[in-house]
Amino acid sequence: MPTSDIRGRLRRGLPLYALILPGALFFLLFRYLPMGGILIAFQDFEPFDGFMNSSWVGFDHFVRLFGDADFWMLFRNTLVLSALNLFIFFPAPIILALLLNEARIRMFRRAVQTITYMPHFLSWVVVVGISVLLFSTQEGAINQLLASNGWGRIELLTDSSYFRPLYVLMNIWKESGWSAIIFLAALASIDPTLYEAAVMDGASRWKTMLHVSLPALRNVIIILFILRLGQTMETGFEQVLLMQNSLNLDVSDVFDTYVYRNGVLTGEYSYTTAVGLFKSVIGLVLIVAANGWAKRKGEEGVY
Repeated sequence: MPTSDIRGRLRRGLPLYALILPGALFFLLFRYLPMGGILIAFQDFEPFDGFMNSSWVGFDHFVRLFGDADFWMLFRNTLVLSALNLFIFFPAPIILALLLNEARIRMFRRAVQTITYMPHFLSWVVVVGISVLLFSTQEGAINQLLASNGWGRIELLTDSSYFRPLYVLMNIWKESGWSAIIFLAALASIDPTLYEAAVMDGASRWKTMLHVSLPALRNVIIILFILRLGQTMETGFEQVLLMQNSLNLDVSDVFDTYVYRNGVLTGEYSYTTAVGLFKSVIGLVLIVAANGWAKRKGEEGVY
């Protein structure tokens, strides 16, 4: 290609390159360059000595992690919370989007969509604070109401058996509406003639949703499912930490809270980096495996 043609194409694409530049710089500065810090997972890193002068310890931090008495408890709790997110929370936005898509009253649909995605903008501090105000054993409004009517109090925040259901319900309440937006966008792109053809064939609204709307979401669902698998070891540090107490530690202690308590607070940066690298490797393996499976089934996948 002549040099003049290349310059012309670059000149015409300059506005687009300018739009891409901030996002590209963000990922370069805050996602890719910090990956060099993974090296300290194999060092006894000292901030004053720096990367070059800190001593190398090989896989000692990983040996310490796998030999920790709490490792399997942390691994189990992390996987259980991730599984609950994957199989209970993940379908919730899909169901919400399908139901909103079937709503015929536009004002009602917009009102419900607005109400359901507004909690996304609340911080977890506010959400957990509301839960404490409502369900605290002694001072909570719900428990006071139950006690005033002669019923027993519900130890929702202190009984470890309630932690996991409460964790999932909070996620559904806070994030379902926001997560449904991408599915609603996919549903809006469906050719209306498909719905018309289904009606002419005598399909009910349930069958139309099952055989027209849901298949249209298949590619989006698969891609988001693969990406969600990559976050298997991520359970939401802020939410878990705020909900955690000494009475539910056996089910609420996950790798993120363990790193914060045993690494960050004590300044063990190399150890915490090793734990983070372990989590990242698992997430990468799951994404590659799930994407390969999707490709073999004829789906687009992530890459």
